[in-house]
Amino acid sequence: MLTSIELSGTPFQIGQALGKFGAEAANTYLINSESWATVMAWRGTDAARQMQQLTARHFPRTLDELRGLADGLQLAFDDVFLWNCRGDVWAMPPDGCTTVLLPSANGPRITHNEDGDPGFTGFCGIGMFRPDEGPAFASFVYPASIPGHTFAVTQHGLAMTVNNLRSRQVSVGLPRMVLTRALLEQRTLEDAVTLLENTPRAGGFHLSMAQRGRADLLSIEFNAQAVSVLHVQQPALHANHAIHPALQGLPQVITESSRHRQELGESLLNAEDIDPLAILADQSDKPFPIYRNAANDSDNENTMATADIHVDEDHIRWRVYEKPGQAPVLNMVDGQPV
Repeated sequence: MLTSIELSGTPFQIGQALGKFGAEAANTYLINSESWATVMAWRGTDAARQMQQLTARHFPRTLDELRGLADGLQLAFDDVFLWNCRGDVWAMPPDGCTTVLLPSANGPRITHNEDGDPGFTGFCGIGMFRPDEGPAFASFVYPASIPGHTFAVTQHGLAMTVNNLRSRQVSVGLPRMVLTRALLEQRTLEDAVTLLENTPRAGGFHLSMAQRGRADLLSIEFNAQAVSVLHVQQPALHANHAIHPALQGLPQVITESSRHRQELGESLLNAEDIDPLAILADQSDKPFPIYRNAANDSDNENTMATADIHVDEDHIRWRVYEKPGQAPVLNMVDGQPV
């Protein structure tokens, strides 16, 4: 069951509350997992130190949030910071996702499967954030992670969903999760793109972004080498590997699950009436389904939630589902449940 939580205060206080929210899952499951052990192999490395230094220089509030997160989790700060760099140092963290992007003159629609580590089932939530500095926002949250790398809607009217890219090249730069946390504070789509282009980047993500009152629908891929921005004009789907011409030739891992979800999803977009929720619920490809709930999933990922986000002229109306075909567990307008 997804939990709704409210977080407010200084960056440290917000991080601390987020840490307390995720402490049980982190201390009973995460720190004993293979994923944690793999990432912790980077303890004390130059790359880990330099990513922390860059975060302190560019986004000190986010570093304070991470310090609070570690305090709430009762885990070492350096370890928690490194866990939030997992996709920068390791190509195969259990972070997947599939997104359907539908442009419309009436406002874009972004529908997103949030795929993550099955060990976190029952421990995730939707956080309603009210920081002392920066805009309010609502975001899906995992235990032991800062917000911004899943799906979110902000006070400035930005809607964003995030897909993993498994880049093979580790470069010194800002952690990708620090960058997407910073995107939640931007006022416009242009500000978001400028931030990505003008800061040193370590790992990579795909972003689907839109803004209240605008018809623009952006598909953004970034990694250490490049930032690619496409204005979506036709229905599109993105699984978790780079497909933009500027990035698809760069070294990356494309798992069979990601490849199959991309191919099947694109074929389902050819239907006369496109139903993004039906596409994201599809399990017709038994070994590599779009909706993932198998205990033996090939990437060790399951769909934790589905968000259906309608970006209108005056509001962002969105629903969060735990499972396809069931009633939504949350109905949201902008950053508030209704």
